[in-house]
Amino acid sequence: MKATPISAYTQPHQFEPLLPQSGLEDLRARSRKVVEQSLRLGGSAHPDTIASLRELVRAMNSYYSNRIEGQGTHPLNIERALRHDFSTKPDVARLQRVALAHIEAERELEASLTQGQAVLSSAFVQHAHRALYGRLAAADRTTAEGHIVEPGALRQEHVAIGRHEPPPPAALASFLQRFDVVYARQPALEDTFFTVAAAHQRMAWIHPFLDGNGRATRLQSHCALFAISGGLWSPSRGLARQRDAYYERLDAADAPRQGDLDGRGNLSEKELRRWCEWFIDLCADQVSFMAKLLDLDGMKTRIHALISFRAAHDKAIRLEAVLPLYHLFLAGPTPRGEFLQITGLGERTARSLLSRLIETGLVVSEGHTAPVRFAFPLDALQFLLPELYPEAAMSADLF
Repeated sequence: MKATPISAYTQPHQFEPLLPQSGLEDLRARSRKVVEQSLRLGGSAHPDTIASLRELVRAMNSYYSNRIEGQGTHPLNIERALRHDFSTKPDVARLQRVALAHIEAERELEASLTQGQAVLSSAFVQHAHRALYGRLAAADRTTAEGHIVEPGALRQEHVAIGRHEPPPPAALASFLQRFDVVYARQPALEDTFFTVAAAHQRMAWIHPFLDGNGRATRLQSHCALFAISGGLWSPSRGLARQRDAYYERLDAADAPRQGDLDGRGNLSEKELRRWCEWFIDLCADQVSFMAKLLDLDGMKTRIHALISFRAAHDKAIRLEAVLPLYHLFLAGPTPRGEFLQITGLGERTARSLLSRLIETGLVVSEGHTAPVRFAFPLDALQFLLPELYPEAAMSADLF
């Protein structure tokens, strides 16, 4: 049977308002606190340590964004994919490739942020979609229905997403043009969060691609907040951990206007504002959580707990590793001789300890004579960054 064309939304005014029209001071007040705390995070440790943490968060973003889509793979499998070590099980290997493509796409998009392209634009979300799906072979971007997703290509089919019927293909260009008029301008700092939130919801509403809309939109939101987050926290973690609420809030903001006191657009201004409030509060929770994890006294305590646990199970690990590891966290790359000296041990014993720390991934180095650096191996996260990425400590059999 031939499908009936979906034509309810054909004019851009039908997805107005695109920004909240009331309660802006409350939204700005919520945002200011998040901005202030987030901007302080970058000074919590040495830039090299922050860079290592940013790479961990990038892998975590991939895991959580894909898990939202019901396609998560174990963090250990993601770590192996980064070494191009893929499973012999086809389904697992496919998920590894998708996760790796997400990580590489995020790097590409972040690198493009200095090139002047408006992040909250239809061109950028197409760039995000192309950066992700362009890294996948056709077999890995084929939907369950057998459709091959073309990287960055706007959909040519009518779709229905739950109760929502997005604009038909012929109308996509006009909706995306209106999206650009409103969102592509750089917002004031205190308006950034509610602007990103509203753009996230309305891009999901447009549903420009056959598949991958959620992933591309979350990559866009990540990049739009990058100047504030520095890549040290991610909305994706919060969205994944409240997946049902995420979808419910997105759906609620699709609602039509509810009377004369509900804005002046076709859709509900009240529900759009509620979505923005929820998104800002979710980001605030992620920033606050990361600030606690990077608290210097707390990190020293957690390093001590980790080494105490390792020493009880590994004779090559000693408590004298605590101080030099904390030094690496604070000071960044350190000459090997200095690291050995900080342990307070004899040279031979100290060298053996350092070798074991490198073997277990707590310390990394680019060569036998190169400086040593602090690292965040997956099997240490339950101590160093508890609850940041708890799935990393779970058995791969659960995935």
